[in-house]
Amino acid sequence: MPMKIGEKAFFDRVDDALEDDFMRNAMASAQDRLRGKKLAATEGDEEIGDWEEWRSAGEEIRKHTLENLDYYLNQLSETFSKQGGHVYFAETADDATRYIQEVAKKKNAKKVTKAKSMVTEEIGLNEALEEVGCQVYETDLAEYILQIDDHDRPSHIVVPSLHKNKEQIRDTFRDKANYTGTEEPRELTAFARSQLREVFMEADIGVTGCNFAVADSGSISLVTNEGNANMVTTFPDTQITVMGMERLVPSWEELDVMTNLLSRSAVGQKITTYVTNLTPKVDEDSVDAPKEFHLVILDAGRSNALGTEFQSALHCIRCAACVNVCPVYRHIGGHAYGSIYQGPIGAVLSPILGGYEEYGELPFASSLCAACTEACPVKIPLHEHLITHRQNYVEKKGKKSEKMAMKAFGIGASTPSLFQLATKGMPAAMSPFVKDDSISAGPGPMKLWTSVREFPAPGKSNFRKWFENHKKGDDL
Repeated sequence: MPMKIGEKAFFDRVDDALEDDFMRNAMASAQDRLRGKKLAATEGDEEIGDWEEWRSAGEEIRKHTLENLDYYLNQLSETFSKQGGHVYFAETADDATRYIQEVAKKKNAKKVTKAKSMVTEEIGLNEALEEVGCQVYETDLAEYILQIDDHDRPSHIVVPSLHKNKEQIRDTFRDKANYTGTEEPRELTAFARSQLREVFMEADIGVTGCNFAVADSGSISLVTNEGNANMVTTFPDTQITVMGMERLVPSWEELDVMTNLLSRSAVGQKITTYVTNLTPKVDEDSVDAPKEFHLVILDAGRSNALGTEFQSALHCIRCAACVNVCPVYRHIGGHAYGSIYQGPIGAVLSPILGGYEEYGELPFASSLCAACTEACPVKIPLHEHLITHRQNYVEKKGKKSEKMAMKAFGIGASTPSLFQLATKGMPAAMSPFVKDDSISAGPGPMKLWTSVREFPAPGKSNFRKWFENHKKGDDL
C-alpha cells in the first residue's frame, strides 16, 4: 500500500527510532521552532483578534461542509465541468491512478512535474506514472531531496524531509546529482533550482494536490511558499489536480477563514508567499494556463468515517499543528508511524483509511495528554478519537487474555470488597519486585512500562485507612 512506510512491525520501528539520536534532536528542535512560530501568529498576534473565535469558525465551516458533503461535491463537479474541466470521482487509490495513467497515455506524456501533495503520496502516483513510461519530477525542495535520495518517504506532513540536516542533504546531492558545493542552504537551493528549471519548461503534465476546492466557483486553491506550484500549473498544457473528497469549502468567504487558519497553524505565517487559485477556464490561445484541466476527487476510505464517531477527523486541513505538539512524535519521529500521515492525526486517520489490520496499533502511540486537541485549529477531538480507536481495536483484534484481564479488573474495581482485598494484598504481592520503593522490572502488563521507566511501589497504607485516620484526627 503506497500510504505505508516500511515493512517492520510497529514496535521494531519505534525501537529503531529511539536509537536515532540525530533524528530525535531534529524533531525536538523543529517542534519547538514550529510551535513557537505558530503561537506568535495565533494567540500572540493581536491583529487577528480572538484566536479561539477563529478556531470555532473553522470548526463550524468544516462541520457544515462535511454534513452537506454530497451537495458541495455535486456543486463543485458541476461548476468545474461547466468551465471546461474534467472531473473524475475515484472510489479507490487504484481507480485514481488508473484514470491518471490513461490521461498520461492519451497525451503521450513523457515528463511530469509535481508540486508537494500528500494525497498523491497516499495513492502512489509517482510509481503509477512511471509504470506508463513517464518521468516524474518532484519540484518542492523537500520532496525533491527525498526523491533523489532513493525515494525516501516523508516524515512530517508539512516539512517532509525534516529528518535530514543540511550536511546529509549536501551528501545526497553530491552522491546522487553530482553536486560540488557546500552545505549552505542558499547553495543547496540554487542547485535544486538549476536542476529543475529546464524540467518546468519541458513538462507535458503538471500534477498538484489541493489545499481547498471552492464549491460555488469550481476553483482549486493551493497554499504554498516556494512558487514551484505556480510553475507546475502554468507551463504544461495538461493539469491534473488530486484532492481528498473532504477538502472543500462552500465559497470564497469560507476559503478566507480556512487559509488564515492553515497558514498560521502550519508554518506560523500570517499568510504564505503564494495563495494560488485556479479555475479551468480553458482558452486555446492562453500561454500561461493549462488547456486541459482534470480534477480527481478521491475517496480511498474517507467515506468509512462519514456518519460515524470519526467524521470530524475529516475536518483536518493538514496543518500538522497536532504533530508539532505531540510528545510521542517528538521521541519517535515520523517514519516510526509506518504511514505517510504521522502524529496524532496520522494515528487517527491511518486506521480509518487503511484499517486496523495495518494501522490498529498507531492509536496507542499517544500519551492522551490532549495537547493535539488543544492545538488543532478546527477543534478535532483527536485524543477522544484515539481512545475510541483503542476500544475498537481491542474489541476486534485484542488478545483473549487481555480481554479476560480487563474484564476481571472491571469486576474487581466495581466490587468494593474485592477492591479492598486487592489493595490490601498488593504490597505483599509486589514485594518481590520492589527495590528502593520502586519497580524497575514488573511482571505481566507492567513489563512494557517498567522496561522504559520505574513504577512506584504500592504503598503499605491506602486511601481508606488514611481517611479513617483523618476523621479521627490522627494525621493532624
